[in-house]
Amino acid sequence: MYPGLVLLNARLLDVVTGEPLPQTALAVTGGRISVLGDDRSVHALAGPATTVIDLRRAVVTPGLVDGHIHPVMGAELAQGLDLSGCTTLDEVREALAREARSLAPGAWLRAHGLDPNVFGDLPMASASIGPVLDGVPALLMLFDAHSMLASPRALELAGIDGPRRFEQSAEIVCDEAGRPTGLLLEDAAFEPVERVAPQPSPAERRARVAEALREVAASGLTGGHAMDANGDSLSLYAALDDAGELPLRLRIAPWCQPGADHEAVAGIVGRQGTGGRLWQVAGVKLFMDGTIDNGTAWLERPDCHGESTHAFWPDPEAFTAVIGQFHRAGVPTATHAIGDAAVRHVLDAVAAAAGTGTRTVRHRIEHIETVPDDTLRRFAGLGVVASMQPTHCCDFTRADHTDNWSRRLGEERASRAWRCRDLWESGATVVLGSDWPVAPYPPLTVMAGARHRRPSRDLTRPPHGPEQALTALQALQGMTLNPARAAGEEHESGRLAPGYRADLTVFAENPLTTPATDLAGLPVLLTVVDGRPTHRDTGL
Repeated sequence: MYPGLVLLNARLLDVVTGEPLPQTALAVTGGRISVLGDDRSVHALAGPATTVIDLRRAVVTPGLVDGHIHPVMGAELAQGLDLSGCTTLDEVREALAREARSLAPGAWLRAHGLDPNVFGDLPMASASIGPVLDGVPALLMLFDAHSMLASPRALELAGIDGPRRFEQSAEIVCDEAGRPTGLLLEDAAFEPVERVAPQPSPAERRARVAEALREVAASGLTGGHAMDANGDSLSLYAALDDAGELPLRLRIAPWCQPGADHEAVAGIVGRQGTGGRLWQVAGVKLFMDGTIDNGTAWLERPDCHGESTHAFWPDPEAFTAVIGQFHRAGVPTATHAIGDAAVRHVLDAVAAAAGTGTRTVRHRIEHIETVPDDTLRRFAGLGVVASMQPTHCCDFTRADHTDNWSRRLGEERASRAWRCRDLWESGATVVLGSDWPVAPYPPLTVMAGARHRRPSRDLTRPPHGPEQALTALQALQGMTLNPARAAGEEHESGRLAPGYRADLTVFAENPLTTPATDLAGLPVLLTVVDGRPTHRDTGL
């Protein structure tokens, strides 16, 4: 059997040691690396239908995997106005005014990436934006994707004229008179407005997702741990996979929300392992809290506004019981936990579940933005994966702690920001990701941020917590070896070796020797998933 793909004249990188492998070529058969060898011997294996690519000394690594990504949500938000480049409220107002002028009468305005720091000392409310949205139904997603500003017209169309009660921790923020300010906290509060907003057709949604994922593949990503299975996302993945148009290998964790009963948990357990050639339901996503920026995290002491005092699950012990159910069923959990109290409770829940039997399950905690010493040391002991997004620290906080996140926490807790290095050195498996669309998906930006911890838009500014920076090799392992370990796939993924999946990323130069501040601009020449090129530079 001839190989389907042969790569020649390559520098193959061993991501375990960081050193180059002695071989210069590889062959791929049936979606797996079948041979590593020299150019002459590997080229001789090629048949008439084999794709042969001379890499001209480019560097090959195992395919980069984003440890926390929302592909469908990212594709949907990418169609709206991107406010992430706005650093002042005036810039936000100008961008919204331009967008509003381009809309047809009655059309909805969608925007994303709004940074709470632009509000300064003003309240996060639609009134702070001013009259630019008068009469325009608008939904502005803040960067954390846990907060949204709805314009007065959008609230009117949704019939929202006061507070409401929700089963989970969510809020329609109102003023002292009980009138909505426009700020909506968490998904349950978004839903009434989203329900009346226009939605794309199934064909439009599929086209958007396909286009977005092609761009993601061009950035060097070969896979992602997708942290949702909401709406029709699974059917979208299935349709793209069946058509040979899915350019990423996706491991998908559906959500389990507060109030889930035994039947709901059993339904998620029953979906495990379903999927197609390049996508599979594997695991479950839960939330222990919200975000620090909007006051919905769960902290051991309140923030400076007296907020972030409650868990996302109204009864945290119900969460503990659900973790036990998933553990006994062998289902790995991934829990969003940002505040120190949330992280501690998830670790306690995993410890309680692990104490019920001998089954080993690779549970994860997502985000882990601030934790004390006694908490971080528990990750390795319990085998809990630390899934972290360094660009959140880079782009949404500041070294001098004048940003919204740091001011809410105060100096002590802000100094414990994104303890990537401490978690790594404590023995935890640290997985890196973007949380796209919360932050940009390019994996080189994520790896660079893990190394320099500086704002992506201005690398001359000082780093936030430089002592928590990862080395170049650790950053690369955080998107290759460690995602494989987190998924229990280290026997077939995350390395360049015969028998391993042919998910590969090819760079113009060695990412380990490229300076951190230059890494985001390193050209990606080729992306290969399951032995099939999903992106190829025109120069190859």
